[in-house]
Amino acid sequence: MKKNNIIYLVLSLMVFSACEDNILETVPYGQSTSSQFWRNGEDAVAAANAMYEPLVVEDFYGHAEHTFDIPSDDQFRAGDHGEDQAIESFTFDPGNPQLFYSWRHKYEVISRANAVLINVPDINMDQNLKNRTLGEAHFLRGFMYWRFLVIYGGVPLILEEDVLNNEYNKPRASIEQVSAQIASDLIAAADLLPVSHGADDLGRPHKGSANGLLAKLYLYQEDFAKTIEFGQKVLDGNYPLSDNFSDNFRVETQNNPEMLFSIQSLQGWQENTHVIYTTPRPWGGWDFHEPVQDLIDEFEAGDPRLDYTVYQPGDMVDLGGDRGLTPYTEDLSSTGYHFRKYSSWRPQGGLNMSHNNPILRTADVYLMVAEAKIRSGQNGDAELNVVRERSGRSPVSNATMEEIIHERRVELAGENQRHQDLIRWDKADIVDIVALYQKDLGPLKPPRTFQRPKHYLFAIPQREIDLSNGVLTQNPDY
Repeated sequence: MKKNNIIYLVLSLMVFSACEDNILETVPYGQSTSSQFWRNGEDAVAAANAMYEPLVVEDFYGHAEHTFDIPSDDQFRAGDHGEDQAIESFTFDPGNPQLFYSWRHKYEVISRANAVLINVPDINMDQNLKNRTLGEAHFLRGFMYWRFLVIYGGVPLILEEDVLNNEYNKPRASIEQVSAQIASDLIAAADLLPVSHGADDLGRPHKGSANGLLAKLYLYQEDFAKTIEFGQKVLDGNYPLSDNFSDNFRVETQNNPEMLFSIQSLQGWQENTHVIYTTPRPWGGWDFHEPVQDLIDEFEAGDPRLDYTVYQPGDMVDLGGDRGLTPYTEDLSSTGYHFRKYSSWRPQGGLNMSHNNPILRTADVYLMVAEAKIRSGQNGDAELNVVRERSGRSPVSNATMEEIIHERRVELAGENQRHQDLIRWDKADIVDIVALYQKDLGPLKPPRTFQRPKHYLFAIPQREIDLSNGVLTQNPDY
């Protein structure tokens, strides 16, 4: 399948480069106008493409963003990063570097989105292309604030007016204010974006991307009616499940209609280093994020999703080149397993670095709608069983939250969902996250102490508080 032109056309990045240290130091390039840029539709598209460039870097979705899921009961952090150990065991403090690695990149994407929203409306260009460009900016800004929200809670809202007024050192907005801004951006995105894209633009968000993320936002707010409303827009749209679960994680088929949004990667251009992090070291990887036995045991006997979610001892894996078919052995991993969703090899040998990083799939939306229905006293069997039956599982009747929790765990394993799912279910008294994280998962994943409500949020990076001269405040109990 032809890759989208986002990667090929990450142009004029010099126009958009901001200091990587902190949003407070960002050049207010949203004010920039000249005869050299913001002239026509080509400039607008180049500016839109530049919004995607930070997403794939190692300190963002190339690795750092995934560390916020390592406290979960699905995986052992592995690797050799001491800061990851502190995240996993809830012993981190505000100085932990993992807390600020992706902070700056989120605000860089927001800054680039603000520049598009300030300048593109005044460009004389094709209206459909203008709408798409503005929709992308709204979606990406909303997505960045969504990730801020679930990790840190309230953060400073930097919007167009702030850029124009050169106001960056702002106090934190409340959780409610950040949530409202996310909703505003995603509703605008859903209105402006097309239903789908042609082959040259696969990977850009579309209406399904925006409505799916809105459904997730409202589920976290326990607004079940809106979860169903916006989720149904996806389920009734042009975003069916792929025929096979594995299609979502094969380079050849990963941009299928089920994949509502993913971080795009292309060998030699924009490479997703998460592929390297999750791969056995002797096979060219770095041995991070290793699945634990508790996750393996969650899969029902014969569930084919297990085979494409993890490498297990005895699997024969084609490493390409001179190595060809090679057995996966238990000694390749400290847990005996590796995630398989992110890795494959080129025919000539070497990791295929064109693997995308999945963010939101239609299967997730089916499960969100099913959960919203069950938690609001309705029947969620139809939506739950669509996902189950895709993988040959028997349908369930009168599904409960226990079935939803199981299905989300096995369907979305390794996709940066589990820890946040457990947090929101704990808040709703559906699970006991303290007891879950006290479970002994073996010598690599011993019992850990989750303190509620402290650990519902991660600490605001101390570095950012210091740079703000105290305008930015810390989360409680840190």
